[in-house]
Amino acid sequence: MKVFITGGSGYVGKATVKALIRQGIGVTALARSDQAARFVESLGATPVMGGLTDTETLRAAASRADGVIHLGQHYGDDTATVDAAASQALLDGLEERGTYVHTGGVWVYGNTNGVADENAPLNPPLLTSWRLKNEEQVLARASEGSRPVVVMPGLVYGHGEGLIKQFLVDPGSDENAVLSIGDGRNHWALVHVDDVAELYVLALNAPAGSVYAGVSDQNIPLSRIVQAVAQGVGRAGRITSLSLAEAEARLGPIAEAFALDQQFTGARARKELGWTPTRLDALADLARAH
Repeated sequence: MKVFITGGSGYVGKATVKALIRQGIGVTALARSDQAARFVESLGATPVMGGLTDTETLRAAASRADGVIHLGQHYGDDTATVDAAASQALLDGLEERGTYVHTGGVWVYGNTNGVADENAPLNPPLLTSWRLKNEEQVLARASEGSRPVVVMPGLVYGHGEGLIKQFLVDPGSDENAVLSIGDGRNHWALVHVDDVAELYVLALNAPAGSVYAGVSDQNIPLSRIVQAVAQGVGRAGRITSLSLAEAEARLGPIAEAFALDQQFTGARARKELGWTPTRLDALADLARAH
């Protein structure tokens, strides 16, 4: 089997490339630069030079694959347009030969009011509202014979990387190095990067039109996450609490997403795909120095 992946040099992408190769799957990976090409090659993948705006390159690469995993994201005012064009090009190239796995995110559900699953109502923050139309268009291709699947990761952590430390750790502060939003009682639905990578591999065998929440049932209050992060970066107890307005001024639109109160179950992926996440102590991982 051969799989083409976008975003293979990124945080979740590199873990997914490794997971694919562990299963004996041949991997080709989109690479925007020589540096990215060398990196994915070091992981064992064959680079395909190009970016997400190169739709002909995407279509051709997908046409030579038995499955596609789309993890890459273009950042800019045209994020939604680029993602829509890229996903359709990948689906066109793959045709009906294999599964196309598209990346979403649980933030599109907004506040969940308790533990939710994939059937929860959608109420995205502004940051991810563009995903709704794109995912609808992707899943609609199932009625045309394609095999689209959407994986919606929670907040991904592990190996000292990810959005959590990227945004909560304040590099400009020595005394108050970790940021918190509000009173910290809101929950985040977490998943380890290696576990969600394994979900992407399993999703290649999922039924067309399936949607999976990529969460490992670790629904943890922000206050405890922040304390663990502070310990992990050597600033135990040194936390700056911001109001949502202050956080938005400091962090931008992502602050609204971080302020969501979300609890999710990954039961569907466990039942239908046999997904068995094993890295289940997020607080210990975040508190560990990397």
